Amino acid sequence: MKIAYTPAFVRQFNALPNELQEEVLEKIELFKNRGNYKMLKVHKLHGQFASRYGFSIDYKNRIVFGYLAKDEVVFMAVGDHDIYNR
Repeated sequence: MKIAYTPAFVRQFNALPNELQEEVLEKIELFKNRGNYKMLKVHKLHGQFASRYGFSIDYKNRIVFGYLAKDEVVFMAVGDHDIYNR
């Protein structure tokens, strides 16, 4: 799985506490294997985000991404539910 990162994602990631950054990196590694999608709760978003997907980092935080190709994604946002309002 090839992963690209938007500048907004990088900014949001860098603003996270170090402990949460480590957890995000662990979940990204798990994301690279489609067999982990159920555990990560990968799901299609709705409404204005209908072309995007999300998965859980922990109970509060998530990553929003989109598919560029079958095995290529772009991570667009990381954080709590407020990322849907940015």
